Amino acid sequence: MSGLLSNGFGATHGMMRNNLIWVVSRMHVQVDHYPIWGEVIEIDTWVGASGKNGMRRDWVIRSQATGSTYARATSTWVMMNEQTRRLSKMPDEVRDEISPWFIQKQAINEAVPDKIVKLDDKAKHVNSDLKPKRSDLDMNQHVNNVKYVRWMLETIPDKFLERHQLSSIILEYRRECGSSEVVQSLCQPDEDESFANGVQQNLLTNKVLVGGNGRLGSLDINVLTYGYTHLLQTQNEEIVRGRTRWNRKICTGL
Repeated sequence: MSGLLSNGFGATHGMMRNNLIWVVSRMHVQVDHYPIWGEVIEIDTWVGASGKNGMRRDWVIRSQATGSTYARATSTWVMMNEQTRRLSKMPDEVRDEISPWFIQKQAINEAVPDKIVKLDDKAKHVNSDLKPKRSDLDMNQHVNNVKYVRWMLETIPDKFLERHQLSSIILEYRRECGSSEVVQSLCQPDEDESFANGVQQNLLTNKVLVGGNGRLGSLDINVLTYGYTHLLQTQNEEIVRGRTRWNRKICTGL
């Protein structure tokens, strides 16, 4: 609609002249609660500035019927030279192209984003010899970032996943992953924080069916929050660091 895109993949005319492409460096998703099957949702998305050389894209997902927010997300994008695969500063002509479309609001307020610590071989859960399949690759023959999330979650014990649901995830991307690389997934629970101390946060306000008349009632629930730190790496280099937060699944007894 802005008339800026020249290749259909987010590159402006100025970016094409300078052989620049967008790459995501960080993503943060927060889930307040989940929609029910068959519910109609709507998504708002917009862009804003992120420092001098980056761009932020945010999302809000809400119920079309009630307007209540289900999830919020923010992401940081930087520019890479398509030929050298090195990060690049944002040229003035590109900034002039995109800055009129920036909106100064944030789906998630992150004044100073927390850094994710790097795990080592002492991590409690390790899944090795992960190999990308052809269906995991994007058009540039790199592993799709959705596969990164699946590799991370598959390293968490099944018993934990059966009883908990994801409430937030943070991803810090370090490098691309090619089709021939062998990946290792490391995962460490926050036993010194949420598991040991039982940190409580009022994270969810669920609407559940009460009584036999089908009326909706509001139920506030204090939810125990658990955390995991993640790392995907090859033999020599990091691919992505991750941080997940989990709530116990709510059983309403309907």
